Amino acid sequence: MTTFLITLPTRDNGGRGARAELPGFVTDPRAPFGPFDHLLNAGRAAELAAFDGALLPFDPWGEESLVAAGSLLRQSRWLRVAAGFHPGVATPVYAAKVSASLQRFSGDRLDWRVVVDLDPEVARAQGDFLEGADRYARAEEFLTVARGVWTQEDYSYEGRFYQVLAGGFLSPLAGRPFPRVYLSGTSPRALELSARHADVHLFDPGDDYEGSGLRDVTYGLRLPVLVRDDDEEAWRAARRLWLRGGGTEDTLPEPDPDTGLWNGFPGLGLVGSYESVAARIRDHVDRGIGAFVLEATPYVEETYRLGERLLPLLVKENAHVR
Repeated sequence: MTTFLITLPTRDNGGRGARAELPGFVTDPRAPFGPFDHLLNAGRAAELAAFDGALLPFDPWGEESLVAAGSLLRQSRWLRVAAGFHPGVATPVYAAKVSASLQRFSGDRLDWRVVVDLDPEVARAQGDFLEGADRYARAEEFLTVARGVWTQEDYSYEGRFYQVLAGGFLSPLAGRPFPRVYLSGTSPRALELSARHADVHLFDPGDDYEGSGLRDVTYGLRLPVLVRDDDEEAWRAARRLWLRGGGTEDTLPEPDPDTGLWNGFPGLGLVGSYESVAARIRDHVDRGIGAFVLEATPYVEETYRLGERLLPLLVKENAHVR
């Protein structure tokens, strides 16, 4: 069964949560609409639009994704939420305990998007000074220990990065399903880590996922999209997006004639009519992709648009039952 997730904001770039200058007669200074209101509106859109889940990406300068996930899970009834974080943010025991509580409160709808590789400057700003192969060694131990304390009583572990003695969860934390784990990367170390620990391995557009060699792991694709009623309208919107981002008319990229991918997003993505983008997505399904993490802004408006116009085409063609 093909699943579709939508990426939602962990940073309020639209100024929606900013405190405005209020007249002197106003005695209640609380902002009437804050960043979490924007997130919850986007999450409500994702649920009403029948997405299978939402991804809250790790953003070093944004909201903490596990906190944001808790808010989103609380206000939704069936939407799954994948919270992005990297193993340096907490011990695996603490991350597992927080997540076990969120599973209890949400009916087991929390997933993990574990980010292993960070830009070195970003990592150091987060207090993480590991580099190279050590990052993957730590991630291996992190996921091993997290699952160990989750599933076993009297669990002990001794590794390079973590030690646990007679740990493990008891009631009421014990017995919940472990979060689905999303990993990514195309290096041998990344693929080896996913082979052992991932439920879904996320690729980027343009990656050779067919040659990755992963077994018993769902292939996922992170995919920025810009869709409209017809191709001409979509490309007009893409041109505006490019110019708003600081591009110029003479540097406006052309889509790849073979794949249809356009390099005008942060990364590669698809632009076109609902039918043409749906056809490209169906091609990826035929080639083995089982999960799509779509990206589109502005979040609330585009989430409704994708749910109302794009997903029905994919649900019908792929016999995706919700």
